[in-house]
Amino acid sequence: MAEGPHLESRLEHLIAVVQELSLARSLNDVTALVRHAARELVGADGATFVLRDCGQCFYADEEAISPLWKGKRFPLATCISGWVMQHARSIVIPDVFVDPRIPGDVYRVTFVKSMAMVPIRRASPIGAIGTYWAHHRKTSEREVALLQALADSTSIALTNIELYNDLERRVRERTAQLQALADELESFAYAVSHDLRAPLRAIEGLSAAIAEDYANALDPRGRDWLARVRRSAARMDRMIADMLGLSRVHAGASAPHRETVDVSALARSVARELQDGQPAQRVRVVVADGLVAVADPGLLRVLLQNLLGNAFKFTRPRSEPTVEVGAREVDGELVYHVRDNGVGFDAARASELFGPFRRLHAESEFPGTGIGLATVQRIVRRHGGRAWAESSPGAGATFYFTLAPGDRAHVPKDMSVDTPARARPEAALVDIR
Repeated sequence: MAEGPHLESRLEHLIAVVQELSLARSLNDVTALVRHAARELVGADGATFVLRDCGQCFYADEEAISPLWKGKRFPLATCISGWVMQHARSIVIPDVFVDPRIPGDVYRVTFVKSMAMVPIRRASPIGAIGTYWAHHRKTSEREVALLQALADSTSIALTNIELYNDLERRVRERTAQLQALADELESFAYAVSHDLRAPLRAIEGLSAAIAEDYANALDPRGRDWLARVRRSAARMDRMIADMLGLSRVHAGASAPHRETVDVSALARSVARELQDGQPAQRVRVVVADGLVAVADPGLLRVLLQNLLGNAFKFTRPRSEPTVEVGAREVDGELVYHVRDNGVGFDAARASELFGPFRRLHAESEFPGTGIGLATVQRIVRRHGGRAWAESSPGAGATFYFTLAPGDRAHVPKDMSVDTPARARPEAALVDIR
C-alpha cells in the first residue's frame, strides 16, 4: 500500500465512515456503508458483508464489478468466511485456486482471483467483511489493519442497533401499556361519573324536597344537618365533575394538537369570564402584551382557567386583589407565570399542590376539590413542559409553567433573558366597571 498522502486520505475516509456508522439505525444502513467503504479503503474489485446465521454464512450484501453471492448461505465449515469467524482471525489469500481452504469450483465462475477477509467482532465473531480482486494480489498488513478497524467499528454499530431496537421495542410496549391504562382510567372515570351521580341525584332531589316541604317541621339542628347534607352532595357533584374533567385531559391523542396561540388575548378572555362570574369582587388583572405559545388552544384555555381561577379565589381576602400574567425567557425556554397577591402557602409543601385532591387550605376558607392544579400539571406534561410554584404565607403565590421546551421562534421581541416581560397598565381588564 502506498505511503504518505495516499495512506492519510484512506485514514480520513475511514474516520468519516466510522462517524456515519455511529449514526446508523438499521442493518441495511450498516451493510450499505460497509460494503462501499471496504472496497474503497483497499481499492478492491468487490466487497461483501457476511453474517453468521444458525451455523451458516449468510452473504447479506455486496458491492462488486459483477455478482458474487448476495443473499446466499453456505455452511460455516465449507466457506472461507466461516473459517474467519470460527478462528476469529483475518486471512489474506493471494491466489484463491492454490489455497486448500478455498472451494475452487465456487470461485471459478466468479471474477475473484485473490482476497482478504476480516472478522466482525474479534471475540466470538458475528460476521466477516470480505474484499476481492480480479487479479492476483497480496493485501498488505496496513490494508488488513484498515479493514479490521472498519470491522471493529461495524461490530460496535451492530451492537448499538441491537440496543436501539430493543429500546424502541420496550418503548412501544410501555406506550401500549400506558395507553391501555389510560383507556381503563377513562372508562373508570366515566363509570364512576355515571354510577355515583345516580344515587347522588336522588340525595340532592330528596334533600331539596325535604327542605321545601318539611323545613318547618324540623328544629334548628335538623335544618342544619339537612343543609350539611345538601352542601356535601353539591361538593360531591363538583368532585365527580372535576375528576371527569381530569380524565378527559389525559385521554385522546398521545400528543396535543399544537398551533400558535395568542396567550395574552386568551388570558384576558378567561379573566373576563371569571370576573363576570363573581361581580361582587373586583380583581385587577394585568396581562403582558405579546405573549404567544405553540400549544393546544383548548387545553391552554383549561390551564389558564384553573390558574387564574385559583388566583381569583385566594386573593378574596385582599382589599386590592391583583393578578399578573407574564413570561420571560430563561436559557432559551419561555417560562410563563401567573402571579397573585393572595394568601400564599408554605413553600415547603409546594410539591403537594399538583396532586389530585390535595389542598393546603381548609375547605371552609377556600372551597374547592383540589383537582385544578392536577389538571394544570397534566396539561403541561402533555405538552412536554414543566409546572412549579413559589410562595410564602401571606405573600401571594406565583405559578410557573413551560409548554414548548427550546422553542425560541415565538418569544416576544421585547423580552430579554434578564428582564421579565413587563405588565403594561393598559392590560388591566377586569377592574373596569
